[in-house]
Amino acid sequence: MFFQHNFYAGPGALPNSVLAKIEKELRSYQNSGMSIMEFSHRSPQVVDVINDTVARFKKYLKLDDAWELILLQGGGSMQFLMAPYNLSKPGERIDYIDTGYWTQRAIHEAKDCERDLQIIADGAADKYHVLPDLEGIDTNTGARYLHICSNNTVVGTQWHEFPKVDTPLVVDASSDLLAREFDLSKVNMLYAHAQKNVGLAGITVVAVRKSALLQPESLPDMLCYQPHIDKLSNYHTPPVFSIYVTNLMQKWLEEEIGGVEAIAEINLQKAKHLYDVIDSSKSFECPVKISDRSTMNVVFTTGDDARDQAFIDYCAERHIIGVAGHRTHKGLRASLYNAVTPEDVTALVACIEGFDAT
Repeated sequence: MFFQHNFYAGPGALPNSVLAKIEKELRSYQNSGMSIMEFSHRSPQVVDVINDTVARFKKYLKLDDAWELILLQGGGSMQFLMAPYNLSKPGERIDYIDTGYWTQRAIHEAKDCERDLQIIADGAADKYHVLPDLEGIDTNTGARYLHICSNNTVVGTQWHEFPKVDTPLVVDASSDLLAREFDLSKVNMLYAHAQKNVGLAGITVVAVRKSALLQPESLPDMLCYQPHIDKLSNYHTPPVFSIYVTNLMQKWLEEEIGGVEAIAEINLQKAKHLYDVIDSSKSFECPVKISDRSTMNVVFTTGDDARDQAFIDYCAERHIIGVAGHRTHKGLRASLYNAVTPEDVTALVACIEGFDAT
């Protein structure tokens, strides 16, 4: 079946112009007669792509010389381990806010790191459809950092402003990196895998303040940030093709969209259009508190599993894919990443209205 509108939560949609560029250069990168996938990772061609990608991330995130930014393998989930190992010592306290599936995964992994891990707030009482209220919670705990997930793809919540706390933040920004602007003034580290807004699976972006970095003892080099920093994201063979696609995504964002500020406004409008239709629908509802709703991942449901599946099938017949909810939560979900166009959202809205009328 031919699909025209892609709402998958990850890997996410890629812009048509980026796909066309990949197709054009696949066999001959910059008229070299070789694919970018064939060049040595030490070649000038690949080193230039890595350096340019890092420089662009630093520019878009407004990072000064107090920061390091590296490109790693292992996915965002590897940072569940690397962050505590590189930013804290055994026995030191690290704090977490549990906002659902992805923070739970981070907490689960970090529990094996021999740190004093504390969950200072969680949204379990509201089925994670409401972000925890930090009013009255002591956040000045002396912890090395407080870990949050900026946007939770599974339950559809998003910190539109990072918590204002005394403890430095570590932010998992895997699903809204370069989809909006971040205030990093209270952040010691931000990490994100690429396959949502900025490319393909296989590359993870890590931005970390130099002052927060420790020199871990007895830690394998592969799990230590410093060797990757020293070797400029080329410590071992990096995922060259994924970095190349991320570089194309950066250029698309800047040259065709107008940068992060421009795409953030587009994303807000896409989300508003979809939420407004869901809220006025007779068949669907969104369980997430309005002020905490994600602009990236819109979760909704009919309240009946069979009817949810009927809607998924209804969408597929109209060339729309990726609207099934996460396997742990079921229901429905539409991911509105950067490459998802307003026209894609209009097509989904038409499906909601058409299904509503059946």
